[in-house]
This record gives sequence, C-alpha cells and structure tokens, in this order.
Amino acid sequence: MNLKTPVVLIIFNRPETTEKVFREIAKAKPSKLLVIADGPRESRPSDIKKCQETRNIIKKVNWDCEILTNYSEKNLGPRRRISTGLDWVFNQVEEAIILEDDILPHFSFFQFCEELLERYRYDKNIALISGTNLQIVRRNSSYSYYFSRYPQIWGWASWRRFWKHYDVDLKLWPEFRETSWLEDILADKRTVYRYWKNVFDSVYQNKLNVWAYQVSFAMWVQGAMAVIPSINLVSNIGFGVGATNTRNKWHKFSNLKKFEMRFPLSHPPEILRDKSIDKFVEKYSLTPFKPLLTRIFLFLFCWLRRCFVEQFCKKYKIKN
Repeated sequence: MNLKTPVVLIIFNRPETTEKVFREIAKAKPSKLLVIADGPRESRPSDIKKCQETRNIIKKVNWDCEILTNYSEKNLGPRRRISTGLDWVFNQVEEAIILEDDILPHFSFFQFCEELLERYRYDKNIALISGTNLQIVRRNSSYSYYFSRYPQIWGWASWRRFWKHYDVDLKLWPEFRETSWLEDILADKRTVYRYWKNVFDSVYQNKLNVWAYQVSFAMWVQGAMAVIPSINLVSNIGFGVGATNTRNKWHKFSNLKKFEMRFPLSHPPEILRDKSIDKFVEKYSLTPFKPLLTRIFLFLFCWLRRCFVEQFCKKYKIKN
C-alpha cells in the first residue's frame, strides 16, 4: 500500500510501543509523515535517553516519504504539546491520519480513514473519522460505520476545516455554560450532563492536563458528528507503567481486540446519529463520576465480556 494521506505520529519517551506503531505505519508507506515529539521532563533524567531512542525510530523510514518533524526540547505535557503539535500539522496539510505512540492500528485502518476523508471532505456534519469502536461484541451492523456525537481519538483522522475550531483553553465555555446549550445537546440526561459540565469546568480551569475533551467541545459547538467504525480497528497498547493518563493495565479498554475492515465499504444511507450506540458510550465509558460499586460492577462485566470475545474469536478463527 502507498498511502496518499499524510500520517501524523505523536511520540514521547516510549520506544517499545513506538516501534510497534511505526512498523504498522511502514506497511502503509505514507508519502508524508509528520512527527510530533514532547521533550524530556526535568524531574525524570531517564527521559533524555528514552526520548532520543524514540526519535531515532523515525530515522528507520526506508520508503519514499517526506518527513516533517516538530520536536520540543523541553517538556510541555500532553495538553500543550499535542495541541500545538496538531496546530502545526494542520498548518502544513489539509487532512491527516493521526496516531499516538501507543495506538496500534490494524492495517485496514489506513484505507478506512483515507476513503472516508475523501468522502466527507466537504461535509461539515462530519468532524472526524475514528478507528476505535468500544463495543467490541457488536458485529451485527449491515454498514461499515455509524455516526456518533462522541469522538474516539485512539487512532483518528480529520481535516483542517474542523481543527480550526479547536481551542485547547475552551475560551467559549463560560459563555455556553450560562445557557442550556449542553443540556439541549445531551437531552437533559442529568448524569451525563453533570459529567460533561464537570469536565469542561476542569479543562477551562486548567485542572486537567488533557487535550482530547476539547475535541468534543469543538465538535459539539459546530453541531458535527464523528464517524465510528462498526468494528474496532485499533488497540491501545500503552496502559500501565509509563503511561501518562492510562496507567491501569487492567482497564476495560486496554489492549482491545482489533479486526479487519472489509472493503468496499458499506455506507449508511443517511447521516444520522446512532442514539443506541451513544447510550452505550454514556453507560459504559463515562464512569469517573459513577458510584464505586457501579464501577466495580462495570469492571467485572467488561472483564467477562473480554473473555467471551477472546473465546469467540478463537472459535470462529477471527483474526485480530
């Protein structure tokens, strides 16, 4: 495969996972590779060597490829490094496929993104293409993807036209907070509303060193949706020691099975949000503000579900 769409790789200090992700990118042979790297932390002397080892992996490009790098010599943290890095990316290119150093894609992820970037290039109803599907046992859809108000950014693709609305500091939040805007979007679901209100408050007050919640805000302000594949196309292999925000290696979404997308794609006839899928996301993904017993139940449920999926894959010889 000779991928025409530029690929972005976001790296830091994890050469082991970066090497695995790089090998999958190398199979796709993108014509342009843009690399964003954060610098070593002053409090972690070992970062100096690890960051350099990680950056050296990029030198292994052995196909016809234009390489652009945006390396920080000091540590900015995920909030500033990724947001400024993606600002730089979309100043360079009109659209891109984006992977972090611990997001391992199935090979079909690249073609999936490239085809849908072209299909929805000028459709402002669509903000981004995701490679993640957290409903790993849902395989009964007759279409290759659906639409959701919840963007999944473990492997995704988007356009400059959307990213120009992104604001890492959520400067518009105080204005929207005083209206019924968020309640209207979430259809007055009080638990979900409180979750997102608390999230946006924390981001605005700079209490969270994150960049991804701001993607949701930008998407909702524009009244846009995300494309979600009917099967999971990527796996987060970075949970555990060394992770910035995903340190629990037993997390329900750690190392999810990934599957092969079939082509040609089967497109939904209309651009309509799948409300049932969004309800699933709200019920099983937005857990930080749920009671402890509820979280324990969800952990056990997801663990049993994963065991079932693994046995299902073995029985029917489904490749991951």
